Amino acid sequence: MAIMITDECINCGACEPECPNTAIYEGGVEWTWSGGTELTDVDFGDGTVISGKAPQSPVSNEFYYIVSDKCTECMGFHEEPQCAAVCPVDCCVPDPEHVEDEETLLAKKAWLHAEA
Repeated sequence: MAIMITDECINCGACEPECPNTAIYEGGVEWTWSGGTELTDVDFGDGTVISGKAPQSPVSNEFYYIVSDKCTECMGFHEEPQCAAVCPVDCCVPDPEHVEDEETLLAKKAWLHAEA
């Protein structure tokens, strides 16, 4: 399960530097697949391939947000999601729309960081 940031976020930014995948961005800021990862190109498996450096639209324009496809819940890096550990208002919570098991999260980490 990926982590999400609720609308209770106070935009303090404590979570952003804690993410080992650079999956957390300030509201209104474009994100990239390559930011914080080893991805140079992203192949979506349907014939669509984009540059990892291609800017992507913000998920939120108001609050910090987490790109669920880059979130591994810190699996393989830490014992718990670091965004949730440092959030002063407990608004970094499991995202019920992106449920993933440990094996899937570790495979995502390996993909993001070009691990064999």
